[in-house]
Amino acid sequence: MAGLILVVNPGSSSLKLRLLGPKDEVEEAHDIEHWNGSAEVPELAELAAGASAVGVRVVHGGRSFPGPCRVDDAVVDRLEALAPLAPLHQPRSVAALRAVRATRPGVPVVACFDTAFHASLPPEAATYALPREWNERWGLRRYGFHGLSHQYAARRVADWVGPSARTVVCHLGAGASLCAVRDGRSLDTTMGFTPLEGLVMATRSGTVDPGLVLWLVTEAGLAAGEVADHLERRSGLAGLSGTSGDLREVLERVGGGDRSACLAFDVYIHRLRREIGAMVAALGGLDVLVYTGGVGERASVVRAAVAEGLAYLGAAIDEARNASTTWDGEITAPGAAVRTLVLTAREDVEIATEVRQVVGG
Repeated sequence: MAGLILVVNPGSSSLKLRLLGPKDEVEEAHDIEHWNGSAEVPELAELAAGASAVGVRVVHGGRSFPGPCRVDDAVVDRLEALAPLAPLHQPRSVAALRAVRATRPGVPVVACFDTAFHASLPPEAATYALPREWNERWGLRRYGFHGLSHQYAARRVADWVGPSARTVVCHLGAGASLCAVRDGRSLDTTMGFTPLEGLVMATRSGTVDPGLVLWLVTEAGLAAGEVADHLERRSGLAGLSGTSGDLREVLERVGGGDRSACLAFDVYIHRLRREIGAMVAALGGLDVLVYTGGVGERASVVRAAVAEGLAYLGAAIDEARNASTTWDGEITAPGAAVRTLVLTAREDVEIATEVRQVVGG
């Protein structure tokens, strides 16, 4: 498919717009830091006017959407029904779809899903040990997220190292997840039915004992909605440290000896190391470790701390390279058995690729 493709990437409160050319070159870019979901976005209208098709990132596809699809009214309604499963992001994805369709009623719009890459999870990795009738009735399974980022990283590793490399991709940002990849397939991941499972994140708790959650409701007397709000918005680095959850602020306070910030960082690194170990077990070994996302690309101190705890696997990084690399690059120490790469997250490229497949095909 020829022509320009507009990629719309909504966050929980932001909107990233990229107009990509036929070779995925960025023709124009706009980042709107504070977006309230309104359809009246001048930058969106401007970029959409020159696009032959639009791709929109949608966090949750549920059972109905195992791959990208063209959007109509029925698709929007079905995606809106999934909002309780990703309350920070799904409503904004739906708002973005509506904004695009209102701005350019005639242009093809494709929904591209963060869950789709993980549709290949083997049953043993995707299935919760819950009553079978529950799983079948309500589609309870581990869906996984950040799939567009993980898929892009998997493609880059295949070109760089080879497709058969046992790879763990660390997408670390405000939200964070790991993915075990081999031969271009997701074999395991840390997020599950919702984007709340797994690693410690900026404001999300990651995995906690479900019995603890039940106790908070049945014994501590908290309302379910209050617990959900705190797990999503007031936990993670923010909850432990008392900061906004921005890792840069946490590290600044760590440097000043703040005990709460030090504990928050230690918990963050401990969980990250532990879950990488779980992904390695799913792969049966480790050949490549990839860092991507805002924290993964920029926080050299996180990469160094993780490497220190994974020396037993043969992972080691070059200190000088680690300190200077913020773009695509390799930071492997000489002689290390595991290669460590830093890759710029390019969800926009994956989305544009899927738009071409759907519209062009």
